[in-house]
Amino acid sequence: MSLKNQAALDFLQVRRSRPAKTLVAPAPTREELMPLLIAAARSPDHGKLEPWRFVVIEHGAMQRLAALTETCGLAMGKSAEDIGKARSQFDMGHLAVAVIEVQKPSEKIPAIEQTYSAGAVCLALLNAALAAGWGANWLSGWQSHNRSFCEQGLGLSKNEKIAGFIHIATEGTAPPERPRPDVTTLTQWVSE
Repeated sequence: MSLKNQAALDFLQVRRSRPAKTLVAPAPTREELMPLLIAAARSPDHGKLEPWRFVVIEHGAMQRLAALTETCGLAMGKSAEDIGKARSQFDMGHLAVAVIEVQKPSEKIPAIEQTYSAGAVCLALLNAALAAGWGANWLSGWQSHNRSFCEQGLGLSKNEKIAGFIHIATEGTAPPERPRPDVTTLTQWVSE
């Protein structure tokens, strides 16, 4: 059995995302962000394909992405409310890491497992940021599935898509605890 890390287990049992709208400056510097990216890259990756990469969106790029969200939303016929909500993560953002799923050709590793790996990276980055004392939130939104936004905003290739935006900055206000699932009702034990 591996050495028990009670502090890590305690953290995971009480971890809580911080709503992106409550995050304030400062955001991590490049030097402060690198250990979080390194931690996230230690996620499960069947076949060692590295089916993901990072695009760090610094404060200076946020308004460009907010405007592009609006342009894409108008082209899609989205309502003003939908556009406003989608662009708000960039209007109010200080720093975000776009985790990009990169599908790699493989005869052994199905595409869905590569998608799972990218999702694991999102959660690992979120938890690393929270464990390091930052406020953090994992967001997506309709624009993350819009090819024009992906290609124009982040320069994604056809085999790439956004797994999530992990917003990281200073916690402005602590969110209240929310109801959690009753794990006993969600767990099935199989003994034979």
